Amino acid sequence: MSRLPALPGIALSWSGLFTQCIVVLLSVALAPLFSGWLAQCRAWLSNRSAPPLWQPYLRLRKLFAKDAVLAHDASPLFRAVPYLLFGLMVAAAAIIPSLSTDLPLAAVADAIALVGCFALARVFIALAGMDIGTAFGSMGSRREMLVGFLAEPALLMVLFTSSLVSGSTLLPTIAEALRRQSLAIHPGLDFAAVAFVMVLLAENARIPVDNPTTHLELTMIHEAMLLEYSARHLALVEWANSLKLFNYACIGFALFLPWGLAGHADGLLWLLPALPPLLLKLALAGMGIALLETLSAKLRIFRVPEFLASAFLLAVIGLLVGLMLEH
Repeated sequence: MSRLPALPGIALSWSGLFTQCIVVLLSVALAPLFSGWLAQCRAWLSNRSAPPLWQPYLRLRKLFAKDAVLAHDASPLFRAVPYLLFGLMVAAAAIIPSLSTDLPLAAVADAIALVGCFALARVFIALAGMDIGTAFGSMGSRREMLVGFLAEPALLMVLFTSSLVSGSTLLPTIAEALRRQSLAIHPGLDFAAVAFVMVLLAENARIPVDNPTTHLELTMIHEAMLLEYSARHLALVEWANSLKLFNYACIGFALFLPWGLAGHADGLLWLLPALPPLLLKLALAGMGIALLETLSAKLRIFRVPEFLASAFLLAVIGLLVGLMLEH
């Protein structure tokens, strides 16, 4: 296989580069579909009429066709944040093995850098929420930073627990090591999986931490920061939010359900057979998240630290269990 000019820490080949592009483009394209499926599942479980599966695509098209309206006090940062947010989520998708573990660009960005991408996106959207100076935007930004401050350590502990299996913090390496193993029980990963689900709900503004469909300003966290956005800016932010949820789901698949991924030695022909398992796992994940949201009630903001502290504790227990079994 011919190789491209090598970069420091990256072994580039035409097949690897093609796989990298396919994974990123597929993630960007499937993210709104995953959000639409989740909305459908929530509607069915609530005994309501479900919106069409392609409703997020229709909304994005409608928003891109409108003219943006900006506040007089909006700074250049406020205008740039939607593009930065979308770019960071696309960069995160390039690190996560959603379809294949043959991702050459992931070799220079491990799981810690991935958490840094999510943290940087949170900082930018929080700054945008405070930029206009509205009360609800500032309130949402403060609450968002509180949730992130508590969720990121739990996510790091989950990643460290999973890295014990492969001895690496690279997500493709972890997924490849688990994929090649026979079906086995890892007690440490069981604790980490529960903690990861709790972090996923908190980081993506889902119940019980936040309600993405609320219209009550005083209970908003994430949505309060987006009240001043419109048209293409709002479309990019919503697309980035869908991509973030998709990325978190694929992180969970890579850490706990890596079976069905194409490996380094499988070649390009295995990308197509790897797509049905991914779609099946996304369908099951959407149903599971919708079920959790339907059965749960939104927590008061003062109870959110307890919720995320429980996630951190479960992740630490999983790490300790993994260390004890390793020795």
